[in-house]
Amino acid sequence: MTYDTGFVVHGRTAREWLDPEVVRRELAVIRDDLHCNAVQIIGGDPERLELAAGIAAELGLEVWFSPYPLELEPERILALFADCAERAERIRRRGADVVFVAGVELSVMNRGFLPGASPEERVEGLMGRPGRRGEAMGELGVRINAFLREAAATVRERFGGRLTYAAIQFERIDWDPFDITTFELIRSAGIAHLFRDAVRTLAQGPKPLAMTGFGTAAYLGAGDRGGRVLEVVERDPETGAPVRLDGVYERDEAGQAAYLDELLEVFEAEGVDSAFVFLFALSGYPHRPDGDPRDDLDRAGLGIVKLLEGRRGHTYPDMEWEPKEAFAAVARRYRR
Repeated sequence: MTYDTGFVVHGRTAREWLDPEVVRRELAVIRDDLHCNAVQIIGGDPERLELAAGIAAELGLEVWFSPYPLELEPERILALFADCAERAERIRRRGADVVFVAGVELSVMNRGFLPGASPEERVEGLMGRPGRRGEAMGELGVRINAFLREAAATVRERFGGRLTYAAIQFERIDWDPFDITTFELIRSAGIAHLFRDAVRTLAQGPKPLAMTGFGTAAYLGAGDRGGRVLEVVERDPETGAPVRLDGVYERDEAGQAAYLDELLEVFEAEGVDSAFVFLFALSGYPHRPDGDPRDDLDRAGLGIVKLLEGRRGHTYPDMEWEPKEAFAAVARRYRR
């Protein structure tokens, strides 16, 4: 399971508060009720990452320590990794099984690898010119691999555990510096017929294979959109924070549950070693069942629980969230 400690963009943290007791309770639910034995701790604040990772380790979970830089330049990413690697090593030396994830989709989510002021502009610039797409991907591969070699060396100077990077396939990663091959592999309608064969091919590689970043939202047709599932969200032009949906989208928790169950079945059947559902809860996307359905941001949220905005749930009366149907689907799959 993937656990969010707060994405940081331009100094703003999406998860406003991080209460250690809430973190402990949620990670215990992930271990005991979702039957997970590993958790990917993501976010942009090193102190928060260390806090949550330390609690996960105390609970006996394998920890994937995963700083998630957003809109940073390469120099600042390296500084973040150096800080986080020292923190991850402290946890590992206490006896925990820790994997360090040296970034996620860096070329798209940050500056300095592709032209463009936003992830959408970067992807469009790369994919929007079919005649030059192959050449552009090759050039990107050179840039991102040069950076990752430096990043891997920076981390290994400070961290003695296993190392990986969560890649997009078009980045063309050289996996020599890493111990685990990891992909953000998201199924859309356009590639659904190729998905299982692609997973099988990746699993035949020489290193253990992990899948991260896969998930979808709880509105009708969300799974067909793949990685474009959040494009239905209108955002504040200054902060980028979600404001409302751009239309009325029918709630479909069953569709989100089925999507995750199907992908987990593929990953298990085709030999994937580790899979981290994205994600437990997504801050900033509260469930608002009353009023305008465009205000119910949870319909577009990828969490398997719905955030209740200051009120407590029924299934877990001490928590301000309620499980979605996807929660039960993931629990059934992992219990087996």
